[in-house]
Amino acid sequence: MNAPVKIETTLKDWETDQEVRWCPGCGDYAILKAVQRTLPQLGSDPANTVFISGIGCSSRFPYYMESYGFHTIHGRAPAVATGVKLANPDLDVWLVTGDGDGLSIGGNHLMHVLRRNVNMQIMLFNNEIYGLTKGQYSPTSREGTRSPSTPIGSVDHPANPCAFALGAGARFVGRGIDVSKNLPDVLKAAHAHQGAAFVEIFQNCIVYNKDVFDDFAAPKGAEDRQLWLEDGEPMLFGSEKTGGAKGLSFDADSLSFRVVEVADGDWQAAGVRVHDAKNRTMAHILAELPFGEFPMPLGVLYDDPRATFESGVSAERERAVSGKQANLAKLLGSGQTWTVDGTAQDPV
Repeated sequence: MNAPVKIETTLKDWETDQEVRWCPGCGDYAILKAVQRTLPQLGSDPANTVFISGIGCSSRFPYYMESYGFHTIHGRAPAVATGVKLANPDLDVWLVTGDGDGLSIGGNHLMHVLRRNVNMQIMLFNNEIYGLTKGQYSPTSREGTRSPSTPIGSVDHPANPCAFALGAGARFVGRGIDVSKNLPDVLKAAHAHQGAAFVEIFQNCIVYNKDVFDDFAAPKGAEDRQLWLEDGEPMLFGSEKTGGAKGLSFDADSLSFRVVEVADGDWQAAGVRVHDAKNRTMAHILAELPFGEFPMPLGVLYDDPRATFESGVSAERERAVSGKQANLAKLLGSGQTWTVDGTAQDPV
């Protein structure tokens, strides 16, 4: 596959003339701007870019990107995106879904696009609620969530999108927050990955689940509650302003992390673990760290590429036709054939 030619664009080149129809204050606005700012930095070409979505608030996204796009049906965006990528592997495909669209009716389709490793970026907007259909609880809603469909509190144990992606065989798993200045860096890393790159984005639903992520997403004191992971760098969080730097050390016997204090910046002496983005087991543990006892792991949890689905399909197709000459008449005349005589009025 030829590498796409990078072109110069600005944020304005990616904005459409469509009215953005999200609720005022919705976190989707911040994600939209983050993507529109990131694509020019990637040298992306609107004529070579496709945004594909399912159903839900997040799935309005293709209308607001000045590129090609499909607004498909509930949960089936991965199937459509796979077809687009197989039809034209040179296209830059972005799949946009939500916690309801992607993990309920679309969970099966999302699993298969991840395990097949189709080369695309998958953004799952997680607001832990069904926003478009008026606030019912979703697969990621926390236990006890009160909603029109769970008036006395949900008893479901919520799905963990990053753990789901890793379990489905994803080769890239990242996390971000809608209003975070670091979100574009996660999107750039996902785009650089060859294969299915899954990014969970915590997104504030201003109407039905307002500020549900404030315990770790609120700007004030975020240093103590967020762990931004970077490959090859120590797992550090906190600051001197908020009581001192901390880090995560790893106990090999119990296969578990613990929080340690870091004195005078000497993280090695404190036993702080260095993040290895290719360590799948460690990524699983990080994805499921309980928040509160630990900070929220963000950034690139896992990044270990392998051959993509479409490259395998293309290679198989080449092997199938190698040394053969296309001849439709010969094909139609081969095998068991019949000669038909007579007419409808005088059948034989």
